[in-house]
Amino acid sequence: MHWYFVAGAVLVVMAQAGLGAVALTRQWIPPWMRSRVVRPKLWGRGALTGAVGWSLFMFLGPLRGPDAGMMPYALGGMVLFIAGLGVQAAGQRPGRRPVVPPAPEGR
Repeated sequence: MHWYFVAGAVLVVMAQAGLGAVALTRQWIPPWMRSRVVRPKLWGRGALTGAVGWSLFMFLGPLRGPDAGMMPYALGGMVLFIAGLGVQAAGQRPGRRPVVPPAPEGR
């Protein structure tokens, strides 16, 4: 039963990393996310960061077994995953518009 969980985890992490790579290189977002994502490259960076953090957490933590020596690295992976979620959220917000100086009056 353990291998089913590992295979499922690998599939989910690979799907997230694949979506992040496509968003980063091709600026393509899945259809169900297009209405919310306004900066695809930033969203892709967050997806890749989250995939790396999630895989570190899972494969050094719960799926590895009872090994307390790897727990700091697993928790570091969780922090990296949460940081990736923050970057993805930033990709869903519009960026700042450049400040355009007013046109001079021509008298």
